[in-house]
Amino acid sequence: MERRRPAAELRDGPDPGAARRPGAALAEDAVVAHSHAQSPPGEAGAAKASPLGRAILLSLLGIVAVATVVGLVLLWPDAAKVEAVRSQTHFVVPGATFEAGVVDSLADGCDRPDQPSQGQDGVVSPMRVCQTATVTIRSGPKAGESIEVVLGGPNANAGIATGDSVRLLSLPDGATTIDGAAGSGTREVFFGVDRSGPILVLLAVFVLLVLLVAWIRGLLALVGLVFSGAMILVFMLPAVVGGAPGVPVALVTASAILFVVLYLAHGPSIRTSSALAGTLCGIAVTALIAQLSVGTVRLSGMTDEAAGFLTGLSGGLDFRGVLTCAMIVAGLGVLNDVTITQSSSVWELRAAGPGMSRRALFWSAMRIGRDHIASTIYTIVFAYVGTSLAVLLLLYLYNLPVLELLTFEDLAAEIVTTLCSAIGLVLAVPITTAIAVLLVPPAASAAAAGAHGVHGLHGSGDAAEPPVRRRTASIEPPERPAPARPGEVWRPLDWEF
Repeated sequence: MERRRPAAELRDGPDPGAARRPGAALAEDAVVAHSHAQSPPGEAGAAKASPLGRAILLSLLGIVAVATVVGLVLLWPDAAKVEAVRSQTHFVVPGATFEAGVVDSLADGCDRPDQPSQGQDGVVSPMRVCQTATVTIRSGPKAGESIEVVLGGPNANAGIATGDSVRLLSLPDGATTIDGAAGSGTREVFFGVDRSGPILVLLAVFVLLVLLVAWIRGLLALVGLVFSGAMILVFMLPAVVGGAPGVPVALVTASAILFVVLYLAHGPSIRTSSALAGTLCGIAVTALIAQLSVGTVRLSGMTDEAAGFLTGLSGGLDFRGVLTCAMIVAGLGVLNDVTITQSSSVWELRAAGPGMSRRALFWSAMRIGRDHIASTIYTIVFAYVGTSLAVLLLLYLYNLPVLELLTFEDLAAEIVTTLCSAIGLVLAVPITTAIAVLLVPPAASAAAAGAHGVHGLHGSGDAAEPPVRRRTASIEPPERPAPARPGEVWRPLDWEF
């Protein structure tokens, strides 16, 4: 049964001897937890931003948002120019169609000379030269017919098996194939493997895991990812094809994506706004370093075969601007990851240590940021190694000095992209931390810190006068989930400024 406390204790605070009785601390904690759980949102819990800092930050972000909208209007792609360029681009000969088929049988060799491919010095390669596949057509005017097609090069070594779905290219009368052969009548040649099924399954597994683990946050992140893809497909790519300068297009695209993605996934709060401001600063730094690096390293932007094809399709395309645009967009993901973590760290440190000075708060958050920088730099470098392993193997076999390898533009461009993203990442950490530290409330006094039930991590350790407690007949469980720590108000998404 609950002990009835004397009237003097109700007026003057808890009994000094209560701390020596078993279970007294647990009861006091329960009273505190119950009181915080019943507090309305905004009265207790996370630290509130200073009004002046909040007004300045929101004003600056409002200016950037208006500039982003203006940039979208001014740089919006001209549909006529884009269509003129697309009309010059023919992926296949006019009149060709794509048909579905299924593999019935496979045989090694084809009508080409069946000889194993050889590398330098007569080294025999284990790769097949070609295969012959018997395919039943499943669509088009020849549906149901069985034909033989040749699988050459990579297709012969892709592990294609009986029963696989494939795509066939149906060529019109008189069309010439890639090997220069021409014929009469409609002909079918092998185009590729239908990989949509396995990829959709993998995508479904990814979406399901995100929803199961992250719940509503994961759903909002997926919506933001869809928006990002739409911005790239609807605005960025057509604008670059239409001849717009790459750097402004990249900055406008990045800004629009960040505004929507950050506020959608993390909620419109000052904490998120601090991360957004830091990310925008990081993107600006990355753009400046990328612009300078492309010029000083003497990069042309034509780093692969795709750029060579584009040269003949769009004479007005600025390839150096395209490369700079790619460098800016490449840094979006890691910057977003680091800045939101830094901003959240500052707010959590302030809530845990209301007595900390701003200087101590900054350096405590920077200790977290240094660890994040180290791990994220590894992520950037290893991501490049994983996606460019074939190129690295080829350069390794060349056995050239490292400085000589840097003369290859494709390798130099990837190194410059990695370094620009890393520089923007490293500078975004202190910038975001400083912005967040300036926005959180100032250090509380020792009495105020004690009233919250938490002493500062680097603040005073003196005990504060306990608050006067109300008399309660019983302690009921909170209607909402219990807070993660004393002083935290539970809310689904923290969507408030």
